[in-house]
Amino acid sequence: MRVRVGERVDGALASVLERLPPRLRRVLPRELVGFAILGGFTFLIDLGLLSALHAWTGLPEAAEVSIAYLSAFALNFVLNRTLNFRSHAPMGGQALRYLLVLGCDYGLTLGVTTGLSGLGLDFRLARLTAAGCVAVFTYTAARRWVFGRR
Repeated sequence: MRVRVGERVDGALASVLERLPPRLRRVLPRELVGFAILGGFTFLIDLGLLSALHAWTGLPEAAEVSIAYLSAFALNFVLNRTLNFRSHAPMGGQALRYLLVLGCDYGLTLGVTTGLSGLGLDFRLARLTAAGCVAVFTYTAARRWVFGRR
């Protein structure tokens, strides 16, 4: 009997959730844990692709970063749609909403990073803070707006 990929992912997420402390397990939705795992995975893909592009192409750095980031973001969309949120809604509208989230992510990243840095916070801590804000925003937007059941 063949096990579907979605069932395997569900089993893996359940396994991760079971290892969490009971109080945390009660408040963390399965989709949040899946979103975090898939986000970490696609971030590694982003870094790997960026490294490969940097090593093997003569592209300008901005192009390398953009290609790697957009590729990872597209992969994240597909994985979250199919494995995490298990959406069967039409993909076109979801993809458009996800692209809008991408634009907001960029604006939020830029605004928080430069704003906090301008207030005197070290740019690395400002960027890390911005990443946390983006993660919360993106998860909320994905769960409620992009993949939310209407």
